[in-house]
Amino acid sequence: MNIKKIILIILFILVTLGMGYMLYRTFFAPRYIPEIEENMQTGEETQTIGLPFAREEDGDRRVPISQKEPGEKDEEEIIPETEEPNLNEYEKQYDEHAQGRVTRTEELNQEPSISPVLNKNGRDLQYYNQDDGKFYRIDPNGNKELLSDKTFYNVENIEWAPQEEKAILEYPDGSNILYNFAQEKQVTLPKHWKDFNFAPSSDKLVMKSMGNDPDNRWLAVSNEDGSKVRAIEYLGDDESEVYPSWSPSNQIVGMYVKGVDFDRQEIYFVGLNKENFKSTIIEGRDFRHQWSPEGDRLLYSVYSSSNNTNPMLWIVNAQGDDIGKNRKKLEIETWADKCAWSDNEVLYCAVPESLPDAAGLFPELARDIPDRLYKINTKTGLKKLMAIPDQGYNMSNLVISEDQKNLYFTDQETQRIRRIKL
Repeated sequence: MNIKKIILIILFILVTLGMGYMLYRTFFAPRYIPEIEENMQTGEETQTIGLPFAREEDGDRRVPISQKEPGEKDEEEIIPETEEPNLNEYEKQYDEHAQGRVTRTEELNQEPSISPVLNKNGRDLQYYNQDDGKFYRIDPNGNKELLSDKTFYNVENIEWAPQEEKAILEYPDGSNILYNFAQEKQVTLPKHWKDFNFAPSSDKLVMKSMGNDPDNRWLAVSNEDGSKVRAIEYLGDDESEVYPSWSPSNQIVGMYVKGVDFDRQEIYFVGLNKENFKSTIIEGRDFRHQWSPEGDRLLYSVYSSSNNTNPMLWIVNAQGDDIGKNRKKLEIETWADKCAWSDNEVLYCAVPESLPDAAGLFPELARDIPDRLYKINTKTGLKKLMAIPDQGYNMSNLVISEDQKNLYFTDQETQRIRRIKL
């Protein structure tokens, strides 16, 4: 009986020692580290066993195992993403001028800006700062100065005169004022007027006069101060289909767009003196337009079912007896208000890298899609990729300097103004 107890005690001790040894090996014993021994002939280090590890001088650089003979060079090194890039090499990745590749853009201001236009000197921009309610002029290097000491809070829309010394400021409550920056004078315009557009001479206006009664709604013209109002065309319930737009040729003051079928509309041109101009057919909906600088042609964009309801640019003659002639699809999917004329034949347009179907119906689908800059000859139809902006901006409010050396645009995300050197 005593012998059995002794045997059990011995077994218990052996089991306890065994478990203790296993715990020690698992959690407390020092790990085996493979040794590196020096090759006495070459002076290089060679691996004797186990996985490779970085040499002390490599720091955090991860070097793949070489399969080559001693002394040969590895083909690549994997650098951690946290390593700072060489600034000089970084700068060389971008072209300084638009040459059809990734192109550097320069940020000119750091505040949200609306309605930038070219200053009368043909080089600088002038714009409204939404943060402080003031108007500024800014040069290509980002140096800015106030256009006026006066503050205009919460301006919603701005219509600049072609001479750019005055503008109509529209407010959310319907209030409208005309402000002359050169003379620092202000005129209040009626609240029931909207959708203003200046004559080429900048001394007259065309607008929609919206009475409460549909029978008292007109396309009208007036002097810049609101005097000598004259009704041009009755609007009635078709107000949303009428576009006040004074042509640079001074012949046309507006357009009325009437639906023909789902994919077609007809444009009627409204003259200052009720001229009987020809109409023309456009192939789609959501009509957006720009006059050519001489007013003889009309750039427009529309969407249609034949184009996956995406916007497409077109050009057509729009003056006198030539109205409707030489209508041409430019084979560019973008909106007309993302373009700027550099002369009477050539356009620069911000073109989305790709568009989902129905972007014409729902423009917000393209809000975060980066644009590329194209140069388009509207006579020949020739298109050329000019620049891929370096940070993938959605571009709006394109403006080109008179010497055609600089193109300005607004970054849609931040509403800041940037420059591309042409």
